[in-house]
Amino acid sequence: MRNLVRDGWISGFVMGPLVPRRLRVLLLRLWGMDVGKATLYPRSFFGGPNIAIGDGSFLNFHCYLDNGARIDIGRNCHLGPGTTILTSDHQPGGADSRAGTVVERPVTVGDGCWLGARVVVCPGVSVGEGCVVAAGAVVTGDCAPDGLYGGVPARRLRDLPRSPAAPTPGRPGIP
Repeated sequence: MRNLVRDGWISGFVMGPLVPRRLRVLLLRLWGMDVGKATLYPRSFFGGPNIAIGDGSFLNFHCYLDNGARIDIGRNCHLGPGTTILTSDHQPGGADSRAGTVVERPVTVGDGCWLGARVVVCPGVSVGEGCVVAAGAVVTGDCAPDGLYGGVPARRLRDLPRSPAAPTPGRPGIP
């Protein structure tokens, strides 16, 4: 019951449109989340506090983070609207119920990644540093660093150039 109240408070109020961005980050930290200096737009869902979001990262509207297991999002990552990160899955069950025992596996998104709109990242996946995942892709396996991934299931489409670490340009109009 305590988790339901906490999750309802976080996803219903803290992530609501009336809470200013800086206060939102502070409240998430008070609830036990490891949130750096990130921009978190409203209307996203967090399944619990077992999460880390690095400095400079950006979560757009309506992201869904089912963090029964740990989710680590690196620095300067951008998650497009409607991005879903899942950590829970089921073992195949018998004929009477194919959704068997719940299994939780952590997800990692490396520094500098960009996950486009409505990307789905499945449990146990690691997205390497500097990756871009195209809108609508379903990531079912690990992504090696500095690649463009797309499709269902996502596959590496091409290599991206590795550049020296540079500051992420600001986004005008974001408080």
